[in-house]
Amino acid sequence: MERKQPTPLDDFLFDLRGYLVLKNAVEPELLDDLNHAFDTFPELAPGQWWGNAQRRDYTDETGFELHNVVEAGEPFERLIDHPSWISLVTHFAGEEKCYVEGVFIDECIASIRTSGGHHPVHSGGFQGAMRGAFQYKNGVFRCGQVNIILALTDVGEGDGPTMVIPGSHKSNFVHPLAGDYAAGDRMDTLEGAIPLHLDKGDALLFVDGLMHGGSSRTNPGERRVLIYRYGPSWARTRFNYEYSPELLERLTPERRRILQPVAPARPPVAQPVP
Repeated sequence: MERKQPTPLDDFLFDLRGYLVLKNAVEPELLDDLNHAFDTFPELAPGQWWGNAQRRDYTDETGFELHNVVEAGEPFERLIDHPSWISLVTHFAGEEKCYVEGVFIDECIASIRTSGGHHPVHSGGFQGAMRGAFQYKNGVFRCGQVNIILALTDVGEGDGPTMVIPGSHKSNFVHPLAGDYAAGDRMDTLEGAIPLHLDKGDALLFVDGLMHGGSSRTNPGERRVLIYRYGPSWARTRFNYEYSPELLERLTPERRRILQPVAPARPPVAQPVP
């Protein structure tokens, strides 16, 4: 698959809206492999580990969420530097033209949502964390985190599509109707929010500072998506997950550099303490 490079229109729309939709981002063969991997996920209780991956649902309503999913099989490794988006996320979040240039994946999650599930609205430019901040200055983007949501199933009307408030990554004010995240307030009718429908294989790219969440799924069946969050090379995983030596050893140098951009500094042989 040809590596997609950012265009002037990408820059304009990302700056204006805070997101891009990447049509047909992933090839059908990889989609089949990813869905097969989803089919083999075991039944896990919240907090339970499966190898070096862990179920860690954000809220009771978000559904099954397997964190550190890059450890759950080879198909997930192919997404680390997927040509549909790696140049884009590096352009927006990779500290271009400086001494720490490069990206790091600080979260990677498999999400399965069934009827009734949703995700409350969160983020926004008002008092936003540096981790998700948006900045364009001196000719370069400096985003703290840029996310990819890859649809493994069609996500249309009633399927619980991601909702965003375009431009809210630059907001100087709190949204007065955002509601209470902890109480699980839904964002289906939130003023200014729009649903972003995705066909199977499409990907949504957005800066984490954009106000976003998941609308209520009302259809039967499952909404399957993968979420890969990219940040600058000096970042760390949000929940302190560590990528296993076995995974790092089998990756290509390019993929290993994304998961471990700064290798541990250790002496070649343990030195005695003087």
